[in-house]
Order: sequence, then structure tokens, then C-alpha cells
Amino acid sequence: MLVLTRRAGESIVIGDGIVVTIIEVRGDGVRVGIDAPRSLEVHRAEVLEEVRAANAGAAVTGDATEATAALVRSIRPVPRPRPTPPGAPTPGPARP
Repeated sequence: MLVLTRRAGESIVIGDGIVVTIIEVRGDGVRVGIDAPRSLEVHRAEVLEEVRAANAGAAVTGDATEATAALVRSIRPVPRPRPTPPGAPTPGPARP
């Protein structure tokens, strides 16, 4: 881990497109501004961990299994064509 000391208004550049700027230092808190490309996701670590834990919990509880079962129940079977009775004429190829 790289540890740097910065004052309010000073920045750190990461790679080609990420700039981290110290906005304000107040008591125990530091306000940080992050300028990054829109294609890059930036999250607070504690929020990201909560989302990951919730997703993992949902996968384990079987919610997906119940959703799949409900979907299968809602699908109607496709009707099969009736068999042609013995002796009945069979349809020929379509004429232009």
C-alpha cells in the first residue's frame, strides 16, 4: 500500500484518467473528490461489501429456485397437432 500525505486542494493522479483530490480536512473526516472516466465504477468499500453480501445471501436462500418454479408454472404447453385419422386424406404440399 502506498501511503501519501496531502493537504486540502492537493491531488493524486492514478494511471491516465483518475485524479483524487483532497477537498477538505475537518476533525476525523476527509472529503475526497474523485475524477474518473464514466466507464470506471467508483464505490465506497463498505457499501460495496453490503451489496456483495446481500447478493450472496439471495443466491443461497433459494429465491431464484422459487422464481424459476413460478416461471415454469406460468408457461402454457404448446398444443400438439392432432393425428390424422386412418383413411383421411393427408394434406399435400402448398400450391403457389
